[in-house]
Amino acid sequence: MKKDKLYLLTFLSLLIIVFVIEYLSMDYLLELSTQQFLKTQIESSKREAREMADLISSQISNGIDKDTVIKNIQESIENTDMETGFLCMFDWSGKEICHPNPEKIGKITGPDESYISGIHDNINSEDFYLYLKNKKEGGGVRNFSDTKRASEIIYVYPVKHTDWIIAAHANMYKINKEIKNLKGNFILVNSFTGALIVLLSLLMVRLIGSNYERKLEQRNEQLSREVLSLSKLNHDLANYKAKVNMDENGINYIAENSSNKKRILTYLKNELVPLEIEDIAYIYTENTVTYIKSLNDKLSNSNSSLEELYNSLDENLFFRANRQFILSIKAIDKILRYGNNQLKIEVLPPSPIDIIISKNKAADFKEWLNK
Repeated sequence: MKKDKLYLLTFLSLLIIVFVIEYLSMDYLLELSTQQFLKTQIESSKREAREMADLISSQISNGIDKDTVIKNIQESIENTDMETGFLCMFDWSGKEICHPNPEKIGKITGPDESYISGIHDNINSEDFYLYLKNKKEGGGVRNFSDTKRASEIIYVYPVKHTDWIIAAHANMYKINKEIKNLKGNFILVNSFTGALIVLLSLLMVRLIGSNYERKLEQRNEQLSREVLSLSKLNHDLANYKAKVNMDENGINYIAENSSNKKRILTYLKNELVPLEIEDIAYIYTENTVTYIKSLNDKLSNSNSSLEELYNSLDENLFFRANRQFILSIKAIDKILRYGNNQLKIEVLPPSPIDIIISKNKAADFKEWLNK
């Protein structure tokens, strides 16, 4: 149950983070995409206006009278599709000469009705976007009094050898609709990709977490087995100590039935001191010197090697832990897990060096405690 709650909280956290980031980045990406779309619209309108102006200028240069030219232009643009944008022509006074809607011909196009840019003034996509988004002036884009106009002039181009001007209109409704569709697509794609990212992230977290949990459980099981093993060792240690520390008759029985020595000769500075075997806590070598620590924490040394001393000791009471150490059952305080299947022995009185029983000798140690 706790794991499910953790995964749920992880999912919600990722969901919030991803959607906050996407929300903050969406406006920027939408603005870039919209400006690119408007730039294409503006360039297309400019090209059409220039081509139309060049065509009319060519006809005038070839001697075709203006009335015929106007008639031909009106026939070519009349009732054309005005959904995305269109071209019209008016003179320098602002009177419409040619228009896709014949009702507009003869009417004056004033500044309140549409924006007429200077010939050398260029409206850019960023200004156009700010106008569409905020309905505010910017970069020469006028804040129109009639916000419901269907189209606005975004580019004008003069016709050579005449007083006519070609105007390129852009359909605001169509452009706004395209921008809304673009925004909707952004929201849809971002929502889908965000949810997919969160879902895949959660699956990866769960997969990695499950793998880690499985390894952790295996390690815990191994540790549990080792703890049980150590508990058993310490239990055996307690039993063995009880057997060794039995009543005096029992100790004498062990001694009488043993051919081992009852005491050894040690040196305490320049003094020769006999030490009872049963009073020895442990024996160790350091810098080629053999030291003997008694249970009452007295330290003496011996001229005999560790091997010679061990051969003279009762194997029921003493264990050869390693090349450097012999320990008595009476001195063992704790048995701890150490490294890879090794054992560390803590003794009383404390030893100046660590007592480590290797992996290979650990089984012999356990068997010794089980005697």
